[in-house]
Amino acid sequence: MPLPKVAIVGRPNVGKSSLLNTLARRRISIVEPTAGVTRDRVSTVVEHEGRWFELVDTGGMDFKTGTELAADVARQIEFAIREASVIVFVTDVMDGRTALDEEIAQRLRSVAAPVLVAANKADNDRLAMGAAEFHALGYDPVLAVSAKHSRGRRELLAAILERLPPEAAEAPAEVAMKIAVVGKRNAGKSTFINSLAGSERVIVSEIPGTTRDAVDIRFEKDGLTYIAIDTAGIRKRKSIASDIEFYSLTRAMESIRRADVVLFLIDAPSPVSQVDKHLGAAIQKETKPVVLVVSKWDLAKGKATTGDFADYLEETLPGLSYVPVACVAAKDSRNVLATIDLARVLFKQARTRVTTSELNRVVERAIRLRHPPSPTAILPKIYFATQVAVCPPTIVLFVNNPDLFGEDYRRFIEGRLREELPFPEVPLRLILRAHSEDEKKNLRKGRRVTGTQGHRGRPGRGGA
Repeated sequence: MPLPKVAIVGRPNVGKSSLLNTLARRRISIVEPTAGVTRDRVSTVVEHEGRWFELVDTGGMDFKTGTELAADVARQIEFAIREASVIVFVTDVMDGRTALDEEIAQRLRSVAAPVLVAANKADNDRLAMGAAEFHALGYDPVLAVSAKHSRGRRELLAAILERLPPEAAEAPAEVAMKIAVVGKRNAGKSTFINSLAGSERVIVSEIPGTTRDAVDIRFEKDGLTYIAIDTAGIRKRKSIASDIEFYSLTRAMESIRRADVVLFLIDAPSPVSQVDKHLGAAIQKETKPVVLVVSKWDLAKGKATTGDFADYLEETLPGLSYVPVACVAAKDSRNVLATIDLARVLFKQARTRVTTSELNRVVERAIRLRHPPSPTAILPKIYFATQVAVCPPTIVLFVNNPDLFGEDYRRFIEGRLREELPFPEVPLRLILRAHSEDEKKNLRKGRRVTGTQGHRGRPGRGGA
């Protein structure tokens, strides 16, 4: 059965995001004193005393109209309230009971789910006494909590568990793959995510910078559970105007690091920008499998073929020339789910191991095809190769002196490995390591040696 949902609601700046982070014991939502930071529903799975539920943070409830994205934020809050099994109504003991708190309390009276009040910012016993006035809102219990100091955390979790449906929800299904969806502003990331989720899970707007947080979306395909991470649109660092934008950028980069595969959205109607190039370089640095997803392909129809666009991307993003390209029209859900199948292929490649003998045969053929140039009188020599890790596939070449091998030859070897081994579309990590005296003895005893410049070692079994 699906996990029950617990929605955190309240007016702006009462500490809803801080409370979610405190209950989850990790930083999920952006916490900022600026009102209106949270816009989308930000959620995480929480386990307490063997019970599981999904905790959902929402934007600040404000019944004013006409503010930027107000209707979109309100709709996301309504979705969260409608789906909730329990509602945590957060107030602020420092401000006391406000007219807006009263309005929210009135709005929640029509909700079937039980409502409990968390009177936040009760950082000490004196402030905690101020929680009593919130009984006038008409909900029970009223719990004094401090998200900042984790005060009242266990009591609040206990109250939530008491009000969850009696059916014990099983632990969530193991996640088959985590996918980070990244790109510059207005590249179509949120539309893509909603298409995957099959619902309006995040706000879609033409207003740049609508998405601020990294939002994890769980979805299922072919009986498997995935997490898609919607990230804030990347912009030039010198254009970052606030702490919120800086933190959004940081979270986007963290999302790349924790993802198994990255879907890098390129806006088809727009030329590849410097932001795209910088983002591509950042993904390369993290050595993550990546799909170049050409979004809004319907708007580029008639301007270029898929082959032409792939050639264009290879020219403008040369560091990702080995990466597969998928053209999608997320607005119509065209080809969106197919990108998940492609991502799974890449994830499988990234986890592939090859035998040492197979690897050394490929290295030998590469050397015969092109000997490493010698920058000095000392000849560069490769003795043997071994794979030491996956995700990314990591190959160690034992050589006489790593400094004798230029970057061009390293790229050549990497290209031959990618071409002949079963990981053609994922990044590789190639490490050149000088062999030790012990390894020299092993080599002399007949362990496999791959030579250069015409030198061939005796056959044997390779290894690190």
